[in-house]
Amino acid sequence: MGSALQFLDYAVFLTYFIVVSAYGYWIYRKKRSGENSAADFFLAEGSLTWWAIGASLIASNISAEQFIGMSGSGFAMGLAIASYEWMAAATLIVVAIFFMPGYITNKIYTMPQFLEKRYSPLVATMMAVFWLLVYVFVNLTSILYLGAIAVSTISGFSFTACAIFLAVFAIIITLGGMKVIGYTDVIQVAVLVLGGLFTTYLALELVSNQFGGDGAMAGLGMLTDKAPGHFHMIFDKSNEHYKDLPGLTVLIGAMWIANLNYWGCNQYITQRALGASLGTARNGLLFAAFLKLMMPIIVVIPGIAAYVLHQNGMFQQEMMNAAGEVKPDKAYPVLLNLLGPGLKGLSFAALTAAIVASLAGKANSIATIFTLDIYKKYMDRDASETKQVLTGRWVIIAAMIIAILVAPQLQRLEQGFQFIQEFTGLISPGVVAIFLLGFFWKRATANAALVAALATIPLGFGFKAWMPDVPFLDRMGWAFVALVAMMVVISLLDPKSKDNPKAMRVDTSMFKTSSTFSIGALIISGILAALYIVFW
Repeated sequence: MGSALQFLDYAVFLTYFIVVSAYGYWIYRKKRSGENSAADFFLAEGSLTWWAIGASLIASNISAEQFIGMSGSGFAMGLAIASYEWMAAATLIVVAIFFMPGYITNKIYTMPQFLEKRYSPLVATMMAVFWLLVYVFVNLTSILYLGAIAVSTISGFSFTACAIFLAVFAIIITLGGMKVIGYTDVIQVAVLVLGGLFTTYLALELVSNQFGGDGAMAGLGMLTDKAPGHFHMIFDKSNEHYKDLPGLTVLIGAMWIANLNYWGCNQYITQRALGASLGTARNGLLFAAFLKLMMPIIVVIPGIAAYVLHQNGMFQQEMMNAAGEVKPDKAYPVLLNLLGPGLKGLSFAALTAAIVASLAGKANSIATIFTLDIYKKYMDRDASETKQVLTGRWVIIAAMIIAILVAPQLQRLEQGFQFIQEFTGLISPGVVAIFLLGFFWKRATANAALVAALATIPLGFGFKAWMPDVPFLDRMGWAFVALVAMMVVISLLDPKSKDNPKAMRVDTSMFKTSSTFSIGALIISGILAALYIVFW
């Protein structure tokens, strides 16, 4: 089939667009009594249910980088890339138990606010500025770039037109505030999962038909038979992809640092739960963990299926770039182009939903940090609630315009997905060290946090230059150990750290969970253990 969308595809996609926009507007009108409240606009304080929080977390997390990048990695290295999804499920449980009580009990609404309460205004402001720069010029821009590339490949429209459409669609949702984002994300996740499963089903059917089987389940069995090397979760040093996923590091090493930074210390993610009660927030994170378990079915299995089909002679031209090289990142768009009218529109809507939800969530986080941690503190201390909301909306529009202007420049990069991973991986060790010691070690001082914040990027580049052959995740682990040691030494040398007035008061009763949460966490842990045992 051709790559162009047909009338039925446009009809399905237009239906999705109208439903999401109309539902978002209905939520906005229904909750309009609180529209001038900054807490309501930025955090949807007390308004999001556990299922809305969980769905919003996943909708904001899954974007083109997962659909395109992880499917490509599935094509290249197999199921092992699913560790990013499955270990995230374990991390969400840890964050729910140990991080959320500290945030919610201390009424923390932004990550810089935590740093100010725990350390100093200087540390908070420095990190706020740094986060804003990273969120706008790395994360938001990269999401828009990868999204526009994917949408352009499937629809046939120009990169610029697709970038502008995605940005405007995201602005429509974001200007309504976190409540609109949270509840529309429920629809986004439903579309994302349904459309993604259709694509996986098609891929498995193709595999089954290609090798004389019958049905998608037969196709899944054939994948393990035709590509057994693509179903190992833990690589040894002889594997060509060991540098990307270095063995046990994914289970007991630095992947925890990357995940704790993303799921526990990231305004973009934690913001959805910070306005809720502790029980609701925890249940929302638990629901997100359950959803995470199924994401590899949607974003990894299609890539493995494309690999098996390619090895059997299909997609020989479609998987090539202009230089005649096989490009794994083309796996997902190639599969989408095989869908029939209507189904292709649904899968296209799923991909768009993932991109738009991520853009909306990131833009809201940018507006929250700028308004509450920069504008209100340094530009207009007496700003009214209405003025704060208005400022946040203008920041959202400005951030999207910057992203539209900068995104085309990323076409010079070989891989946008790696650009995100490499850059954020430089700051993850410092952020996690500062937050972990801030939460759980009373003697950690502001000077120690300041030094760690300033040292994390130079240290990351230093380890890269010093040990270029060491896997990236392992280098990140060594940087984390070095930064923790640095913070401990600096703190212990300060005699005032013994009676640190900024120390967080941690009560072990905060970490007790409900029986429902505990049962759910045990089920997820059991499923994860089974997956790694079966696919070791």
